[in-house]
Amino acid sequence: MSSSSMSSDSVNKASDEGKEPVRVLEADLGYEMLKKIITENTGFNCEHYKEAHFRRRINVRVRATNSDSYGAYLKLLKKVPEEYGHLVETLTVNVSEFFRNPETFEIIEKEIIPSIVKCRSESLIKSIRIWSAGCAAGEEAYSLAILLHSILKTDFNKYRIRITGTDIDAHSLEKARRGIYSENSLKNIDASIKEHYFLKQGEEYQVIDQLKNITHFKYHDLISGPKLNHFDIIICRNVMIYFKKEIQEQLQLNFHQALEKGGFFVIGKAETLLGSASCCFKPYNSRERLYMKETL
Repeated sequence: MSSSSMSSDSVNKASDEGKEPVRVLEADLGYEMLKKIITENTGFNCEHYKEAHFRRRINVRVRATNSDSYGAYLKLLKKVPEEYGHLVETLTVNVSEFFRNPETFEIIEKEIIPSIVKCRSESLIKSIRIWSAGCAAGEEAYSLAILLHSILKTDFNKYRIRITGTDIDAHSLEKARRGIYSENSLKNIDASIKEHYFLKQGEEYQVIDQLKNITHFKYHDLISGPKLNHFDIIICRNVMIYFKKEIQEQLQLNFHQALEKGGFFVIGKAETLLGSASCCFKPYNSRERLYMKETL
């Protein structure tokens, strides 16, 4: 090989190597700009989420829209504002079903709710307040309503019951408020429960009014939203796992504050209590990630 050929190859190699940092830099700049634009236009604070998870979810929408770069996706967002809705829905990863993790619901049904009912039965004001945080399309909240009705039976109307479902996905919240679900959504529900608590409307099922009357859904950002309080049970499963650890710990402290004394806290099986929050709760059933509030 001639010296001129070697020189040419070296130049080409150096040129190719020089391009890669440029491409990486452009991608990083596009990614950072995209996070900034998302926060400004949706209020969704990207910095609170784990980097790897957040980038994966962003990439889902980039690929789905056939955008070949973050810059191209930014241009799409400017042209098609409706894409923000699809993006937020993807970022929030709303996956739920009725009585998800049946073992957890079995303990709630047989131990936790009866314990609260027994405590309230001696009170002048018989109230039960439950918070489903990150409620998605409402399946978890309505599952809890079904349990309360089936346990209280004829005493149901003697109690002031309020189940609050919160989320940051407007589309999911609207579906939750309608309370209409497909046959597939009810696949894990016993036929007797389906018959008793749902009205068949064509190919879909409508939650009965008696359950809808005690179940309320609203937009709420767990991190920046106003503090909620006075709950007997808080369920926040598989939501915090996507946040950075310091955010998870702060949320767990917020949940502790939001619970009544002796209240119950339920998290996802892949989640754990962190830092000072781990000292605030007493394990009730560690396997199912059920905890009781301990006073600070």
